[in-house]
Amino acid sequence: MTVRRGQTLLVVTVAAVVLVALALVLRPADRPTPVTADATGQPTPTPASTDGPSVIVPGRPGESAVTRPAHEVRDTAAPRYNSLDVWFVRMMIPHHQQALQLAQLAPDRAGSPKVRAVADRIRGAQGPEIGMMRGWLSARGLAADVPGHDHGTMRGMQSPEAIRALTDARGAEFDRLFVRMMTDHHDGAVRMATDLLKVGVDQQLNEFANSVATEQAVEIARMRELV
Repeated sequence: MTVRRGQTLLVVTVAAVVLVALALVLRPADRPTPVTADATGQPTPTPASTDGPSVIVPGRPGESAVTRPAHEVRDTAAPRYNSLDVWFVRMMIPHHQQALQLAQLAPDRAGSPKVRAVADRIRGAQGPEIGMMRGWLSARGLAADVPGHDHGTMRGMQSPEAIRALTDARGAEFDRLFVRMMTDHHDGAVRMATDLLKVGVDQQLNEFANSVATEQAVEIARMRELV
């Protein structure tokens, strides 16, 4: 009788161990997993479900951090750009395009090598910048065009009549008109960039606007030395 009782007790004990092991293995996949700390005090989260990536979510005061599936954690970060950033890019693209239009006239018309050098620098800088701005809009699913907007009213933009006069000019007359028109054009870009630095929130555009304001101010000083 004593042997049978011992065998029964052994069977019950083994069954209990098996049930506990199954409960640990089959626990719900979405249950938050506590994060413990190692000897250095750094969090060492227990591996989460392998169904997808997970992130560590800080607990409330007095509670431990937990790991949760990445898809359950919402991105609460503030918008990385605002409407004024978008407006600046949409306006600066046609502004740069007119600068390229003016600079492309110089190789065949300018009398001064220094004027041609200025035009070369403008083409080398502003062409890639237009590509960057178009890429910025495209990455955010935004259109570049502003239907119905008259870009000719922007600061520094030159009238069709002024561009025709520059196109018809040659030599010293071209140099004089080019320097005057491009100086005015650059000044408009500097003011647009400076305004954005006061109200924009996008870090990439902030750096770009600072570059525009700085480099075109230097270019204005160079052109004024030519006349």
